[in-house]
Amino acid sequence: QVQLVESGGGLVQAGGSLRLSCAASGRIFSINGMGWSRQAPGKQRELVATIPGDGSTNYADSVKGRFTISRDNAENTMYLQMNSLKPEDTARYYCYGRIQMASGNVPRSYWGQGTQVTVAS
Repeated sequence: QVQLVESGGGLVQAGGSLRLSCAASGRIFSINGMGWSRQAPGKQRELVATIPGDGSTNYADSVKGRFTISRDNAENTMYLQMNSLKPEDTARYYCYGRIQMASGNVPRSYWGQGTQVTVAS
């Protein structure tokens, strides 16, 4: 099957930086869109950034200018560089990928288990 595993979360002071990684493994023919979402306690999950297969990027207004999403297609890995972190960025961050397991198969969305980011004021 397919697995997505996030890493890079942790505790950081406000104004600091973290770099999250999302590694996809398993039976992968191609990866179309990928992205990051986050969920803080008591809040709905929020889409943070996406990187479709055409190389474009999209960001939530709350992170524009501070976060950068990128991907390494050769390694099936996606990154989220987070700078100028704020306490309101505290959340569990999840990655997803729209993955095709074989030629002709319909792509499906897969999610990782998440990595915790805590920003101290």
